[in-house]
Amino acid sequence: MKKKAVIALGHRALGTTLPEQKVAVKKTAKAIADLVEAGYQLAITHSNGPQVGMIHAAMNEFGKSHPDYTAAPMSVCSAMSQGYIGYDLQNSIREELLNRGIYRTVSTILTQVAVDPYDDAFFAPTKVIGRLLTKEEADAETAKGNYVTEQEGGYRRIIAAPKPQDIVEIDAIRLLIDANQIVVACGGGGIPVMEQGNHLKGASAVIEKDYAAGKLAEMIDADELIILTSVEKVSVNLGDVNEEQLGEITAAEAKRYVAEGHFGELSMLPKVEAALSFLEKRQGRTAIITSFDKLSDGIKGRTGTIIRG
Repeated sequence: MKKKAVIALGHRALGTTLPEQKVAVKKTAKAIADLVEAGYQLAITHSNGPQVGMIHAAMNEFGKSHPDYTAAPMSVCSAMSQGYIGYDLQNSIREELLNRGIYRTVSTILTQVAVDPYDDAFFAPTKVIGRLLTKEEADAETAKGNYVTEQEGGYRRIIAAPKPQDIVEIDAIRLLIDANQIVVACGGGGIPVMEQGNHLKGASAVIEKDYAAGKLAEMIDADELIILTSVEKVSVNLGDVNEEQLGEITAAEAKRYVAEGHFGELSMLPKVEAALSFLEKRQGRTAIITSFDKLSDGIKGRTGTIIRG
């Protein structure tokens, strides 16, 4: 039996600039091809932090220089990042598979993810985006109803990071995976949208990609959720003399570590919470959190933090 899995790619799998991304996805494609050879049916999601920030800054600078054009909303910037990251990923994976004599269609789905307009995140935004602003520019953003925060050298916009509630294109994603195709979906956490009757309105927000990966894994009924990050294993008591790296643990143990406050809200906590949400929906599932270069050993149970329901 093939294993169905969602793999969430972190920053190291993509790089930052366009040239870095071209190089990084070649290495990423080899890791993905290894999973295909190991018998996995895959949906792939990815981060987009540097990319969406670059697009947002570029589109807004263009809007300032050309009064006939409006600034691009965050939902549009997210869609653009999904397109060009997916373009590089799907072509690199296709090429690597063909080099190994494997023919498998790889498709990128422009994915919208519904969020709750009453999510508390909209009242306490945390995600920093865009370039440094002057005091005058920051005041203008505040006057428009946007949030800003003061940083060294100026100000930056901050936006909400609500939790994903539903994936609009989930039926298409399921069909492609069931047809044994490889799907790149929910890139950057998905394009955040709010449902207004039959209309989908883009939200001024970003969705944490790990939560979106967990939601995607849940909705396609995956067997495994694989979250790749910068460390080989999750740690508790991080930075203390009694720091401990976690190997194989139960979901109950992971919940206890969350309750004890071991994981940072902007770093490891979303990964562990996404894993727990995925695991609690069905027995027999596994979540793996490890570094990109340890993926092969991680899926074999040799390293990484492995959480079982």
